[in-house]
Amino acid sequence: MRPSPEATGGDAAPPNVLGLRSVMFAVDDVDDSVARLRDHGGEPVGEIAQYEDAYRLCYVRGPAGIIVALAEPLG
Repeated sequence: MRPSPEATGGDAAPPNVLGLRSVMFAVDDVDDSVARLRDHGGEPVGEIAQYEDAYRLCYVRGPAGIIVALAEPLG
């Protein structure tokens, strides 16, 4: 019998664990995208962060527990 990875339980899992419940999209405006996702039940996980001078990044958890990562390229 092959070993199986430990389950990480849906909504309690942090946004950076491996799994198929997470996807990332490049967006033109993170702030606008977060506002529009809130209208559909999305809630930010943490704050919008900036990675160097390259990206603004944000995680949003949807009503079904799926996490969507948003990346706004800068410059």
